[in-house]
Amino acid sequence: MNLRVRPCQALRGAVTVPADKSISHRALLLGGIAEGVSTVRNWLPAADCQATLTAVRAMGVSVEQSSPTELHIHGVGLRGLKAPAIPIDCQRSGTTMRLLAGILAGQAFTITLDGDTGLRRRPMERVAIPLREMGAVVETRNGCPPLVVKGGNLHGIDYRLPVASAQVKSAILLAALYAEGPSTVRQPGPARDHTERMLIAQGAGIELREDTITLTPGSQPLKPCSLTVPADFSSAAFPLVAALLAPNSDVVLEGVGINPTRTGLIDVLGEMGAELRWLNQAEQAGEPTADLLIRSPATPHAPRTPWPGDGAAHDKGLRGTQVGGQTVVRMIDEFPALAVAATQAQGQTLVRDARELRLKETDRIGAVVAELRRLGASVAERDDGFSVDGPTRLRGARVHSHGDHRLGMALVVAGLIAEGETVVEGAEVIADSFPGFVGLMRTLGAELDEE
Repeated sequence: MNLRVRPCQALRGAVTVPADKSISHRALLLGGIAEGVSTVRNWLPAADCQATLTAVRAMGVSVEQSSPTELHIHGVGLRGLKAPAIPIDCQRSGTTMRLLAGILAGQAFTITLDGDTGLRRRPMERVAIPLREMGAVVETRNGCPPLVVKGGNLHGIDYRLPVASAQVKSAILLAALYAEGPSTVRQPGPARDHTERMLIAQGAGIELREDTITLTPGSQPLKPCSLTVPADFSSAAFPLVAALLAPNSDVVLEGVGINPTRTGLIDVLGEMGAELRWLNQAEQAGEPTADLLIRSPATPHAPRTPWPGDGAAHDKGLRGTQVGGQTVVRMIDEFPALAVAATQAQGQTLVRDARELRLKETDRIGAVVAELRRLGASVAERDDGFSVDGPTRLRGARVHSHGDHRLGMALVVAGLIAEGETVVEGAEVIADSFPGFVGLMRTLGAELDEE
């Protein structure tokens, strides 16, 4: 599917983006190895999460769907999974493969995890190495999928992550549920902590000390969970940036998860001069949420109403900034959106310490640079990031998603502020994380046509 995008005059309205993908994956996996029935509301029925759903069903977990977004997971306990007759197809989902590897390291059978050509290019030794240290047999093909996991008698380890990675950390913690003795994971900086939060809610013995997590397996089974999944901040990033850049915009994104390990983009946009407001802060199953209010800067031709509580209207544009260090892992999925915002900022925006972007669904550094250049952006590739000089006037062109859902959405946002028509090729991949993206953007006022 291709998307035709025309320049946007304004984005306005209150909408809810789809549920958090990371939490949706984990709810299925942890619900499947709990004892009892877990109820998950507002689950994300996107392609990546469907891969996890298919996987747990293939291993004997009964999952009833009272609606596409409400699941009732009949957990089989830590050791109740069954070996499927054929390899599990993780499709394009690295989260499915890496987290499953942790659970399978403790099972009494051998299983193969495979995926599409894109997933087969992604590195898996970073997960395989600590699981081998714990006693599992894990085979890769030149460090990549397919992944063959033979569960063993696991023992606890003390492991220091080379880079902050929520997926590797989660795989170790899930394997630690089956190990003899405690396991400790030391991370060099903050990474998503959804696994820890959910395990604590299920009664697992977890001790948290700054960037160190210790799990001590207990004699009690994991308790079933009941939760409503918050809206996904990574998905919210794209309408958020669109509302900052499109003139005359006034948008509320409702019920977004604002876990501090996920909101690096908010901090960076704040440094760039954007004014965003969090309203109606609350909590769902240990995860903080809020409504996000976004308004594009005021201009002489588009005055703004005052922000709630301060009686002032925002009238400043964006300015360039530098992003690196621990902030990178807190916004690793939002860099395509940031790159588009940076094209409209005054001065240079420099991203460093983000080499991990080359290991996503595509080489996100190379792909972002190549596609934004097609639109006229002044952007340069670096080994560990990129730089953007702005502001530049974007021009409509034919661009391609490279099979990357987040790049596809970023290019749609860029098309909304470009002169003339932009065609985003390969846009069907957006459904991997954001089913309904086109309809939501149309609701806000974007002019998008499928072809």
